[in-house]
Amino acid sequence: MRRINKAKVSMKEKQASSSSSRFSPKRLLLLGVAGVFGLGAIGVLVLVFALAMAYPNLPALDTITDYRPKMPLRIFTADNVLIGEFGEERRTLVHFKDIPDVMKKAVLSIEDDRFYEHSGIDYWGILRATVHNATSSSARQGASTITQQVARNFFLSSEQTFKRKAYEAMLAWKIEKNLSKDQILELYMNQIYLGQRAFGFQSAAQIYFGKDLRDISVAEAAMLAGLPKAPSAYNPVVNPTRAKTRQQYILTRMHSLGYITDAQFNQARSEPLKIKSDSTAFGVHAEYVAEMARQLVYEQFKEDTYTRGLNVFTTITKADQDAAYLALRKGVMDYERRRAYRGPESYIEIPGAKGEADEAIEAELAEHPDSDNIIAAVVLSAASNQVKATIASGETITLSGPGLSFARAWLSDKAAPNRRIRRGAVIRVMQDDESTWLITQMPEVESAFVAANTEDGSIRALVGGFDFNRNKFNHVTQAWRQPGSSFKPFIYSASLERGLSPATVINDAPISFDAGQTGGQAWEPKNYDNKYDGPMTMRRGLMQSKNMISIRILNKIGARYGQEFANRFGFDPERNPAYLTMALGAGSTTPLQMAGAYAVFANGGYRISPYLISKVTDSDGKVLSEARPAKSGDEANRVIDARNAFLMDSMLKDVVRHGTAVKAMSLKRTDLAGKTGTTNDSIDAWFAGYQPKVVGIAWMGYDKPRNLGARETGGGLALPIWIGYMQKALKAEPMAEREVPAGLVQYGNEFYYAETPPGSGVESLDVGQPPAPAEQKVRDAVRNELF
Repeated sequence: MRRINKAKVSMKEKQASSSSSRFSPKRLLLLGVAGVFGLGAIGVLVLVFALAMAYPNLPALDTITDYRPKMPLRIFTADNVLIGEFGEERRTLVHFKDIPDVMKKAVLSIEDDRFYEHSGIDYWGILRATVHNATSSSARQGASTITQQVARNFFLSSEQTFKRKAYEAMLAWKIEKNLSKDQILELYMNQIYLGQRAFGFQSAAQIYFGKDLRDISVAEAAMLAGLPKAPSAYNPVVNPTRAKTRQQYILTRMHSLGYITDAQFNQARSEPLKIKSDSTAFGVHAEYVAEMARQLVYEQFKEDTYTRGLNVFTTITKADQDAAYLALRKGVMDYERRRAYRGPESYIEIPGAKGEADEAIEAELAEHPDSDNIIAAVVLSAASNQVKATIASGETITLSGPGLSFARAWLSDKAAPNRRIRRGAVIRVMQDDESTWLITQMPEVESAFVAANTEDGSIRALVGGFDFNRNKFNHVTQAWRQPGSSFKPFIYSASLERGLSPATVINDAPISFDAGQTGGQAWEPKNYDNKYDGPMTMRRGLMQSKNMISIRILNKIGARYGQEFANRFGFDPERNPAYLTMALGAGSTTPLQMAGAYAVFANGGYRISPYLISKVTDSDGKVLSEARPAKSGDEANRVIDARNAFLMDSMLKDVVRHGTAVKAMSLKRTDLAGKTGTTNDSIDAWFAGYQPKVVGIAWMGYDKPRNLGARETGGGLALPIWIGYMQKALKAEPMAEREVPAGLVQYGNEFYYAETPPGSGVESLDVGQPPAPAEQKVRDAVRNELF
C-alpha cells in the first residue's frame, strides 16, 4: 500500500516536473520567436505574392525610355541670344555628357551619395534614417534614392502611404533593370522641379544665374543642388538666407565626400553669388519681338507651340536691338522733359513704426513697377531744396539741386495738395550719366522703331513701344497712323513716270479745291510754317517739305494714278483714298509698312517684305520651317524703274544734306537719305530714312491722338531716335557709292530720263504765262546750272 502511494507521488512529481519544463521561460521564448518567424514568413509570402501580382501591372516605362518632356517655345536673336520663353514649364533638355561633373557631384552629395552602389533601394540609407529619426529630435531624414524620386516624379503622387511607397520601390527596381545609372541621373536632372517654373538644372542655371549650366561654378552648383528638396523654401530669389545656409551645408558634404578639394571648398564658401532678381528678364529688351514671333508660330503649330520644344530664330541681332531700344527710350524721355510735370502717381500714409512703414512702402511700390531705369520711389521727406525717398531695393536716396528742377514747382507749400510732392508721395526717379538722382515721370507718349535689311527685308531691330509691360500694343505693326510728309516721296516717284523731273519748276503758292476734289469739303491747304516761296524746283520742294509742291504734283498726275503707284510700294489703296489730301499723307500706314516702302528707294527699285523669323527648329535642331524671302536684284521683284529709284535717292539725300533732316549729317556720312513727316496739328511725328543696306523708321505720337506740341516735328522727335540707332548700326559699315543706272542723261548737276531731257518733259506747274519774275529767275538759275 505504501509502495503504491509512493508510486503515485512519484508519478505526480514527474508530471509536475514535465509540466514545469514544458512551460519554462526559455521554451516560451523559443516558441515566441518561432511564432514571429512563422508569421513573418507568412507575411513575406503574402508580400511576395502581392508584389508578384502587382509587378506585371506596374506602368510601362515608355515615358522615361522614350523621354519627351514638355518643352517650352523659345525665341532667339539671329546671334543666338534668348529673348523669350513661352510655356507652363521652363525646361532645356541637356544630355548627360553635357552636364558638368561638379553639378552631378553636388546633386549626389545631398540627394543620394550611394547612387552608383545601390540597386534602386538604399537599405543602408533606410537603416541610417530610421535610427536617426528614432534617436534624434532634429529634422527627420528621408531615404529615397534618386531612382525612387524618378519613379515618383514620372508615375506617382507624393502622398505618404504604404501602398505608394511599395509601388515606388517596385518601380525603382524596374527602372534600374531597364536603364543605366547615367540614364537615370540624366532623367532626374532634366525632370526635377527647381522653382520659378524651372524644370531641370539647365533651365535653373539660366533662370537663377543667367548662364549656361556648363559655365556654373562650384558655389553655384551647390546652390542649385539645394533646390530639389523644397524649391520654395530654398529659392535664392525668394529666400536668399535659407538658400545660402543650405548651399553651405552642401559644400560641406561635397568636401567630406572628397568631391571637391580644400581649395575649391574654401573658395566656394566665400564666393559671392549674383542671383538674377528678375527671373523673367532676358539678355536683351525684345519683348515686342518675342510676342510677335510667338503669334506667328502659333498660327502654324497651334497648341504644340508650347510643349514641343520649338526654337524660333528671329532675324534681329542683339547689337541692333539694344541700339534701337536705347535710342527710342532716350528720344521719348527727351521729349518728356519738355513737358510739364504732372505730379506724383499716388500717395500713401506712412506709419510711424519702422516695421510697419517698411511694409506699407513695399506694398505700395509693388503697385508701381519700375520701367527699366525709371524707378518708383516713396518720398520720406520733402523740402524745396532736398527730397529723400525709398526705392524698391530698400535703399534711401537723396535728390537735390538739378535733380529737383523738373518738379521744383510742386515742392512748394503753395502747390495744389493733389499735385504736391510731400511725405508719402509716389514719384519716379532715374539716374543721369553721372549717377545723380533726378525726379522724372513716366511718359504718356508712345513711340516705335523698326529697322530692316534693304536686300531681303530681314528685320534687324523692332521696338513696338516705350515699355511692353505697360502697353503691349505693338506700334510697329498695329498702329495705323497718318504718315504726313513722309508719304510725299511716293507721290514724287509717281510723277517721274509722268514726265516730271527733279528740275521741274513748281509754284509754291496758296491753292484751294472744291469738295469734289478732296472727297469731303472745300479745302485750302497751307504750308507747315504758312510761308510761301513762289516757284522752285521739285527737288527743293521735297527738300523743304513744301505742301503746295506735293499737292500740285498729285493734282497734275491724278490722285487715282498716285494711289495705284503707291500700291507698288505696299500701301493699301483702301487706307489711302484717291483724293488730293493723299499728297500730304492723310491716309494711314504702319512703321513696318513704311520700312518696306522706303527699302524700294534704297535697293534700286525692288519690293521686299520685312520678315522676322528666319527658321523654326524642334528640340533636336531639325529645321521645321525656314524663310525664303524675296530679294532685291531679282527682276521679278522690281516695282519701279532703277532710274526712278536713283533720282528719288538723290532727292532724299538732299533732304538730309540741306533740308528738314539736316540733323542726320551729325553721322558724318554721305550715303544717308530720308524724309521727315509731321501731320496736321503735330499729331504724328515720323522719320523714314536709310543707308543702302539698312532702312529705319521712327514714329512718335499719343495712342489717343492729340497734339504733340506747337513746335514739335518729325525732325525734332523721330529723327533723333533714327540717328541714335544708325550711329551704332552703321559704325562698321563702309560708305556706299551708288552707280548711275543706264537710261539717265546728265545736264549740269541734274539727271533726266533719256526720253525726257530738258525741254521735252513737264518743265513747270502753275507758274503762269508769261513767266512771273520769280519763276523766270528760277528757270534761269536751273538752266545756268544745267548748261
